[in-house]
Amino acid sequence: MIKAWLESYKPSNEQEAKDALREIMQEVALAGLYRSGFFEKAAFYGGTALRIFYGLNRFSEDLDFTLLDIDESFNLSKYQNAIIQEFESLGMQVSIREKEKAIRSTINSAFLKSETLWKELILEGIIPEQGVDRIANIKIKIEVDTKPPLGFDTEEKLLLRPFSFYVKCLTLPDLFAGKMHALLFRKWGQNVKGRDWFDMEWYIKKGVALNLRHFVIRAKDSGDWNSDLITEQEFRTLLTQKIDTVNMQYLKNDIKRFVKDFKTLEIWNKQYFHDLITHLEVWE
Repeated sequence: MIKAWLESYKPSNEQEAKDALREIMQEVALAGLYRSGFFEKAAFYGGTALRIFYGLNRFSEDLDFTLLDIDESFNLSKYQNAIIQEFESLGMQVSIREKEKAIRSTINSAFLKSETLWKELILEGIIPEQGVDRIANIKIKIEVDTKPPLGFDTEEKLLLRPFSFYVKCLTLPDLFAGKMHALLFRKWGQNVKGRDWFDMEWYIKKGVALNLRHFVIRAKDSGDWNSDLITEQEFRTLLTQKIDTVNMQYLKNDIKRFVKDFKTLEIWNKQYFHDLITHLEVWE
């Protein structure tokens, strides 16, 4: 099954194979979480949710979840065996290690790591002369927000592999709100994420409307906005200021390893993003 699964991605080099294998691992992990009843308590969001269920045309690394209700006593460890067993049913060995917290945090984190050499599972020839046996020890970070900003909607999305099951996901307008919160207020200094800007471009091109109500809940929760309300004009002013100050080369450097066609980034400059956001739709 793994060989056919990988072949469906048609990887042409080692990096593409690694990206595909990481996504396969992400979907197997989702299956294990589903069997354990995890989605009765939590919903999937972030770039990987957007990639797997909504067709985002870039790869993503982490599995991000939000609880449906605040529960700071939530512990991801009770779901770990279900994930490990799901991989074992496919002949794969993985390990899960919880992340030790240096400071108090409402994010419950763990790292999923492949312990099986992929050559043991996949026949040579899928990636000629690329050495698929070298693609090992893929790591995926799993994070659960145990004290999330609420006020979001969810929907059930169908996944067909490794079997048919449903995953509870945030809806697109709320995913867009979360992405714009990250883009505007991420505490990274100059180390900005081009992935945020790539995703914003994707949402706008798809005509997805941003849920401004959920955006302001997130912004207030993070301490980046003081009021319970934000107008569309206030939001657009924040976004315009961010475009004016961001380093475009940093954006391009960050996103390049996640997309196949670098030429799509050639148009990226400040004027392009100023023009692009004129097409952004919001729900107030």
